[in-house]
Amino acid sequence: MLEEFGPGLYAADGPEVSFFGFPYPTRMAAAVLADGTVWVWSPVALDEDLARAVEALGVVRHIVSPNKIHHLFLGDWQRRWPDARLHAPPGLARRRPDLRFDAELGDHPDPAWAADIDQVVFRGSFAMEEVMFFHRPSRTAIVGDLVQRHDAAAMEGWKGALMRLDGLVGEHGGTPREWRASFLDRAAARAARDRALAWHADRLLIAHGACATSGTAEILAEALSWI
Repeated sequence: MLEEFGPGLYAADGPEVSFFGFPYPTRMAAAVLADGTVWVWSPVALDEDLARAVEALGVVRHIVSPNKIHHLFLGDWQRRWPDARLHAPPGLARRRPDLRFDAELGDHPDPAWAADIDQVVFRGSFAMEEVMFFHRPSRTAIVGDLVQRHDAAAMEGWKGALMRLDGLVGEHGGTPREWRASFLDRAAARAARDRALAWHADRLLIAHGACATSGTAEILAEALSWI
């Protein structure tokens, strides 16, 4: 379930979840930091096999979510690793007061992972902001919902047609149209996009759809061209 995606970076696919009736595949990432501890991004549904695979990498010290809708399984992970620090993206702590968050993510990485991982917040939306990450050792951009690349073969019926109209299907993918419309401050979003493109990532690991191991800079530039 947990496979190496690049040097020091691992990914695992989770079960499909429903989002407003639309089927969404899920994916998480785990990075082994320079100090040997483990940083977990957007954790998926937890079972014993996945827990043991993550524990085989090292001690889980940090659990992060990219945006306020990636929260379904955080409680299970926090109960499994109660000593890990839980980091909230903007807006999630208010949405999940039942969870104990230790910090809120911003435009600068926590000192605990700054040597390994960079990050930037895509601001300017009244609906939701997302934190994009860059894993330095593997040169991987890690994205939640900002870039979705769903499998065309799986997009059937009227739901599939809507996903296609939203530009979320195929090689380059994109950002959901209704979310794009919520970015009233495009200057703030452009500043975040420019920082992300300046990473010149070689790989792309995303939560929803196909990842990429080449052509990542072009994929990101096209998918975020609406900004």
